[in-house]
Formats: sequence, C-alpha cells, structure tokens
Amino acid sequence: MTLPTSASPDHDHLRDALRALCAQFPGDYHRTHARNETYPTEFIEALTRDGWLAAMIPEEFGGAGLGLIEASIVMEEINRSGGNAGHCHGQMYNMGTLLRHGSAEQKAHYLPGIASGELRLQSMAVTEPTTGTDTTKIKTTARRVGDRYVVSGQKVWISRIEHSDLMILLARTTPIDEVKRKSLGMSIFIVELKHAIGQGMEIKPIRNMVGHDTYEVFFDNLEIPAENLIGEEGMGFRYILDGLNAERTLIAAECIGDGYWFVEKAAAYATEREVFGRPIGQNQGVQFPIAKSYVNIEAANLMRFEACRRFDAMEDCGAQANMAKMLAADAAWEAGNACLQSHGGFGFAEEYDVERKFRETRLYQVAPISTNLILSYVAEHVLKMPRSF
Repeated sequence: MTLPTSASPDHDHLRDALRALCAQFPGDYHRTHARNETYPTEFIEALTRDGWLAAMIPEEFGGAGLGLIEASIVMEEINRSGGNAGHCHGQMYNMGTLLRHGSAEQKAHYLPGIASGELRLQSMAVTEPTTGTDTTKIKTTARRVGDRYVVSGQKVWISRIEHSDLMILLARTTPIDEVKRKSLGMSIFIVELKHAIGQGMEIKPIRNMVGHDTYEVFFDNLEIPAENLIGEEGMGFRYILDGLNAERTLIAAECIGDGYWFVEKAAAYATEREVFGRPIGQNQGVQFPIAKSYVNIEAANLMRFEACRRFDAMEDCGAQANMAKMLAADAAWEAGNACLQSHGGFGFAEEYDVERKFRETRLYQVAPISTNLILSYVAEHVLKMPRSF
C-alpha cells in the first residue's frame, strides 16, 4: 500500500526510479546490516552509480544540477522504502558548504570525483565533547604555519569516516577572546582522510543504539594544506550554516519517509490482523493514532518543502529548516509508536523491521539538533523573545 501525499511537488518520475532501485534492497538486506552493524556498501554503490548522491552537483562537474527539493526526495524515498539514508546523507548536506563557498579550483578538483563515486564526501566534523551545540565555543584550533594549517583538538559523533574520502572540518583560527563577535574566527577546511588518519588524526568508533557508523576524532598537529581552506579565514561559522540548514531539512525528509513507512505498515497490518473475529483496524482506538500520525506527517511535509524552496532560492531558511526538522521528527516518532503499538508483540520481532526503524527514527529527537534547542531558536530569532541561555 502506498499512501497519497498531498504536499509533494510533482516528481513522480524521480520517485518511481528511486523506488525501483530501492526495491532491489528489501527489508532483509537492511536488517542484516543493522544486525551486524555493517555498512550497506552495495546499496550506496547503486545509489552512486545511478547518480542519486550527485543530485546537487552542477552538471558541469558530472552531477544532476538539481536542488535541495530533489535531494530531499532522494532521502525521503530511501527511508520510505525501509532503508536508512543516514548511511549516505552527509554527501548531500555537505554540498551546501562546498558548492556555495568553495573556490573554483576546489570545485574543479573535488566535485567530478564526488559525482562519479571515486571520492566520497560523507563526513562533517563540528561537534565537540565539551561544547555540543554551542558551536562558537569549539576548542579545536587550526593555526597557520607557512603554507599549512596545523590542527589540534577533538571532535565527537562524527559519522561515516571509514566510508568517506573527504571531511568538512570546522576549527577555530582566531581565539574567541580576540574576535569582536564569538561567531567570528572559525574556519572551514576540506580534510583528505587518507592523508590525515594516522598522520595527526586518529579515530575511535562509538558503539551506539542504532549501529550508526560514528566516531570520536583526535587531532594532534594534523597538517592541512592552506589551499584546503574553504572561503575566507574566520568566516567558517557563516559558511557552515548552509550545510547545517541543508542537513536539518534533509533529516526532516528522512523522518517524513520513516513516518510514511510506519503509517503504511501500521495501516496494512491493522487491516489484515483479526482478533475477536474482526480486523483490529476497525477499532477506533487502533485507527485513530495511525490516522493522526498521517495528518501530522503531511503537515510536516509542507514545512519541509518550504524550507527546501527557500534554500534553493538562496533565501533565509534557518527558521523553516529548524521547524521542518522538529515537526518531522515528532511526527515520525508518533507514527513509530502507533506502528509498534498496532503490531503488538510482533512489533518487537526483528523480521517485521518495525523495531529497527523505531530505533533509527528515535535518533532524530536528539540529532542533529535537539527539539528543545529548536524551540529556543524559534523563541529568540522568530518571536524575538529574550535569549534563554
């Protein structure tokens, strides 16, 4: 059963092609990788081969030249098919920083390889153990020494490093007590991981609830060529916002994909499952939570596409990206609960995939930004209320 979605722009051809590809990797494929905590290499290679992960790269560099709307549909359909776009979404949202702020030389050097699959840009290193979302307080430093920057510090919850060739790194190039505004003095770099790991950069896997490939990262005088600086030194915080807004919008799309998956799964099961001589879905106590979940997913979908539209039009989209992420994460979590409840005990059985998707979608209440911080952002920046922290 495929539910109607009133909020989506007309991209049926794109969705049909994605669904055909995803159908080659059914639930037992993703289930096996989740159980063994292994990376779905074949699936990612298929997405790369068919050009889906190069959606936002301009045609002149071998990409499709599409926008965040289309990229978000790719992420949505992966999750809606029963997969987990968390294995590859970094390549999409990192494009926002590189495409908008990278030099012509950097784009010509890296983008063709990313588009072809020769290079993977799957990691972005921003978060640190002692600062979390308080990005301006990061302690990782990069100091200029001749034609190089020397990096020291630590990052945490950095995903897909072992499945990436390149990483976007945010580091402080001017001490915070020497800048006029705390958002200044940070810079963005492209790190070529094969030249970094073991040569000033070390990684340590973090085992976690959803088996997500994520790591602690340690920098001890890692040398990065000066030409790997993206944009102007000290302006990295402003540059990284394009990547973060894209990330939050794409995560919203993934949550919407999860939400539709849960609702479709729950509605089908509740229609077929009979107890006391009648389908359990005939009972309003079962059908109402599922129907409400669908309503909320549709509403979140509208905000997702508004955030995408603004991003693609180069308009301010911070509020819309944050709100889309929160609404979609809440709707997916609500749908996950309704789906698990409607399945009863079978919802906890691995073979139904509900428990796997339930764990995966729970992550987005917390990451890439927690619900409470989104509410703080809206209160301060949209409603103009006093800053709460």
